[in-house]
Amino acid sequence: MFGPVSFVRNSLTALFAGIMLAWSPISVAETEITVGVYHFPPVASVGPDGKPTGLLGDLLEELEQTHEDISFRVVHTSPKRRFLDFDAKLYDVMIFECPDWGWRDKKEVSISRPILAEEDFYVALRKPGRDLSFFDGLPNHSIVVISGYHYGFAGYETDSSVLEQKFRIEFSDSHSRNLKLIKADRPSVAEVAVISRSYLQMHLAKHPEDRDTLLISDKPDQRYQFGIIARKDGTASADEILKLLSPLIKNGRYQRLVEKWGLRLPADFPTGAEAP
Repeated sequence: MFGPVSFVRNSLTALFAGIMLAWSPISVAETEITVGVYHFPPVASVGPDGKPTGLLGDLLEELEQTHEDISFRVVHTSPKRRFLDFDAKLYDVMIFECPDWGWRDKKEVSISRPILAEEDFYVALRKPGRDLSFFDGLPNHSIVVISGYHYGFAGYETDSSVLEQKFRIEFSDSHSRNLKLIKADRPSVAEVAVISRSYLQMHLAKHPEDRDTLLISDKPDQRYQFGIIARKDGTASADEILKLLSPLIKNGRYQRLVEKWGLRLPADFPTGAEAP
């Protein structure tokens, strides 16, 4: 038998347990979004540990902290393999990709408004008597580029065999190697490299002595804008990904991340209350 004291104690224990159960967090199913990433520093890359780096790495971390029911799984691809991997459904989303680089003809993709702006410049070794007019004769010079990248001078062609027929061209896998080839003064291999403005800015900040070593064109090879590319039948559309970004746009965090990596927002990009 239970006495009055025991009955009260048991009743309070049951009540307390009920309150704690009501306060305990409810498990919410997490949505995983697969994101394709290829080497394009400082916008995006993948580190030795398989984690994204650059602006993309910072952004995905911020998005996961802002939306606890969302997670991102990075799929490492390459400039030349990105379309094959997308068609094979290895990933559903690519953030910071230019739609004009082969995506607009794909019916199965949705494309967001531009969220980042960038441009590429020609770089050569500074020599006596060599000035900016050196870049006017670009087809006559040996050029080093990154395999799979799209370039204005090449009409955005990425097929290596086609490019080799039109230009004296060397293919590489990084801006770092291309700048080393230029500085090595090997005209038969590389007289001109095509480097993004943000990477040049980052390189010169680390190696200020190269300001007197490198000749940089005053006109860009191309200007381009990055948007979000997403599979229409995937886990989220391009505009839905953009809406996930909205809180970071409104509080200014996204702009600060962009500026941290020496990058720029499009001229008409919404901020504050105008954010999507």
